[in-house]
Amino acid sequence: MKSTQSKSLEPEGLNFFASIQAKFMSGFGAVLLLLVLAFLWSSTTTIISGDIVHVCVSSRKLNNPNCLSTGTQTPDFEIPIIPVLIQNTSVSHHPYLDSKQVVDDPVGHVGEVKDEDEEYAIRVVKEQIQLHRSWASNAHQANCSGGGIYVYELPPKFNKDLIGQCGDMVPWLHLCKYLINEALGEPIPELGKGWYKTHQYSLEPIFHSRVLKHPCRVHNENEANLFYVPYYGGLDVLRWHFKNVSDEVKDSLALDLVKWLEPQKSWTRNSGKDHVFVLGKISWDFRREPNSSWGTKFLELDRFQNPIKLLIERHPWHVNDISIPHPTHFHPHSDHDIVALQLKLIRSDRKTLVSFAGAARPGAPENIRSKLIEQCNSVDTQKCRVLDCSSGGCDQPKTVIDLFMESEFCLQPPGDSPTRKSVFDSIVSGCIPVIFDPFTAYYQYPWHLPEDHGKYSVFIDQEEVREMKVNVIERLMKVTLRERDNMRRYIVYELLPGVVYGHPNSELEEFQDAFSITISRRRGRGGPTQVMGGDDVVVGGGPEGWSPEVNPVVVVGVAGGDGC
Repeated sequence: MKSTQSKSLEPEGLNFFASIQAKFMSGFGAVLLLLVLAFLWSSTTTIISGDIVHVCVSSRKLNNPNCLSTGTQTPDFEIPIIPVLIQNTSVSHHPYLDSKQVVDDPVGHVGEVKDEDEEYAIRVVKEQIQLHRSWASNAHQANCSGGGIYVYELPPKFNKDLIGQCGDMVPWLHLCKYLINEALGEPIPELGKGWYKTHQYSLEPIFHSRVLKHPCRVHNENEANLFYVPYYGGLDVLRWHFKNVSDEVKDSLALDLVKWLEPQKSWTRNSGKDHVFVLGKISWDFRREPNSSWGTKFLELDRFQNPIKLLIERHPWHVNDISIPHPTHFHPHSDHDIVALQLKLIRSDRKTLVSFAGAARPGAPENIRSKLIEQCNSVDTQKCRVLDCSSGGCDQPKTVIDLFMESEFCLQPPGDSPTRKSVFDSIVSGCIPVIFDPFTAYYQYPWHLPEDHGKYSVFIDQEEVREMKVNVIERLMKVTLRERDNMRRYIVYELLPGVVYGHPNSELEEFQDAFSITISRRRGRGGPTQVMGGDDVVVGGGPEGWSPEVNPVVVVGVAGGDGC
């Protein structure tokens, strides 16, 4: 950042122009004006590219300024306060993206981020989560009058054709069997009704199937206030993860989507502000780093800054990213299915105190998984059991669910990214999740997990584990039976129904599932909004309804992570 400190000027050194300027700018007011202008010049930059204005705020530790983009054709809103604050932080990358890559840690464990920077970044993340929670607290039920959900009928290359490539996406896994039954996968009758072999990256077709059957869906876009774009971006990313192709190839479908959407009247009317995308992978997979080959640039494209993005893991610095739950293996058809599972979990015999289903990360020495596995293996199996996913132990969902249903606590350390599908597997099994990084759950899923995380989880700081200051099993043994019972009852009766995605043909009356909760959320203030009934959708009234804190006109939401 350029210094705002003025250099002293000697009168005899001034040329003719400088002397006139000095006379003109004399006085306290002129000096103050110069200081203000110098500060603004040193800290912000405005770049115009096409019809996009990038307002950039430079950081002390970043070579390149971070930019907040807004369309120049519709300058009808204030620049969001929270995103501008975020751009002024010096921590902007993901710590767990790939064990083979060295990236900056968003909370300062890698690099030279000072404590005050870390505290500031965490405070901004908490403010964003509170903002998202405020939208949820204002949601309420109503009918579909006033607007509906319009589902774009995209060319099949953006969704159906991607499913058709399922056999070639992951070299060691035939993904197709997981995408049958409207992406729920094969049934698991041994676990009972409503259980399926659902893949952790199947959110996009599951959500799409539910929206198509939503009671507020309309077929005339002029009758809609919410526009759902069924682009399977996660599957698009996944098909290139393990292939040696160029960045141009990886980004090609996203760029084709830009070309397809731009002529659409409903897209141009509000610059995409009333549009929503559902993405079944983590935000980082759509924000490829300049020197990385991982992922696509989909969420970095200018045209996709206005819409809401619903992901299994949000980017902590982007207020338009909303995290919603990972798909679990349980998809109830009816209220009875949920009640039957609740009774089963409450009555379940918890033979093991602690369990962990996952694999170590030998290529990531900062990861605490190896230390947790060592602690677990040092005691008998009644106190702790490990299900090793590296040797295929987690390939069968029933094996994982059986273990969790027999365990009091389920360890949930970060893996390839902070969040984990396993957190939601433990919830649907009645197992109390043990969280080691607040980004795993507490700074995610504002519509599906409560602010008071002590109601459903135990937190142990991963730094204490890394520095061997705590024995996790011994710590958990100190949690009383009464405390365990209270947490389990809260998980089973309060959380479980809202973190599972019902069957596409489900008829839930007494419960709201993850989809219904997601589709009923709205921004909490700032102008005319309309709440839609059935599963309840809330949509905004247009640019005049924008609130200064947040860019989107529409908010809809679900939750997420790395599985094992």
